[in-house]
Amino acid sequence: MGIISKVLSAFTWWNGQTLNTQFFTWRKGEKVGDDAQGNVYYRNADDSKRWVIFNGEIEASRINPDWHGWLHRTWDEPPTDKPLVHKEWEKPHQENLTGTMLAYAPGGSIRREKPADRGDYEAWSPE
Repeated sequence: MGIISKVLSAFTWWNGQTLNTQFFTWRKGEKVGDDAQGNVYYRNADDSKRWVIFNGEIEASRINPDWHGWLHRTWDEPPTDKPLVHKEWEKPHQENLTGTMLAYAPGGSIRREKPADRGDYEAWSPE
């Protein structure tokens, strides 16, 4: 980890955990588990705080529903202790792809196909 990375981690939250979060996690955090993406979940000793340290991009939609429910106290037991029962028709969790090249584009979208040459269109130009 270079000096620039250390300075950035001290002042920015979008480049990973800040130094304060890292220090708090070291002092008070009890690791509860991690998910398939490598995000690590923590709580403090009296379970009054729960948090996640993201592996890579900090994007809330990367947290799968099992861990989301635990973080927001929908249920008390973490998925590592009491895994949720999933139906066979449920699709695996996928993060929100809006704004990325993998986002859905309907047929005819200019993101999906090269626009056709239109002879009936003439661009406006100031004269």
